[in-house]
Amino acid sequence: MAMPDVARWTRAEVLALPDDGMRHELIDGELIVTPAPRVRHQDGVTALTAILLPYVHVHRLGRFYAVPADLEVLPDQLTQPDLFVVPPGARFDRWEDAPTPILVIEVASPSTARYDRGTKRRFYQRAGVAEYWIVDLDARLVERWRPRDARPEVLDHDITWEARPDVPPLRIDLDRFFVQVMDET
Repeated sequence: MAMPDVARWTRAEVLALPDDGMRHELIDGELIVTPAPRVRHQDGVTALTAILLPYVHVHRLGRFYAVPADLEVLPDQLTQPDLFVVPPGARFDRWEDAPTPILVIEVASPSTARYDRGTKRRFYQRAGVAEYWIVDLDARLVERWRPRDARPEVLDHDITWEARPDVPPLRIDLDRFFVQVMDET
């Protein structure tokens, strides 16, 4: 018995959807729809922005974004990472023309964790994103993935980002980060 054909979405179809307050992403023809982030999720994004933005700027590592962006890292795909950094010198006026990010960060939520760890993780590895972080606020850890990794590096005390060998690495104290985000100070 033949399996029924499953509709494959295109980037144009996803971009044409009405604004319903949901996040719409497209990976390998699969439409991923998740609700708008919760407050704690945004607190995590804000705290990471406060740490990463000055570091990226001072060391001229590229352009840092913490905005909804319809990235097309691979043809006819659409992702909206929570945070990402594109390499320096990249010139683009449209999200679909942005180069492959050197860092992508997703703050996992109950509604996104399955996609963050599965579909999106495999996609970002395949696309050659140098580092993909999944920040799990509930578990108080960060999973770091690189393109060739079969398993994540699971970090719960600190994480170090070495964007380039000629730049001092950024070290984030995860214990302090999670206390701040969970408003336990």
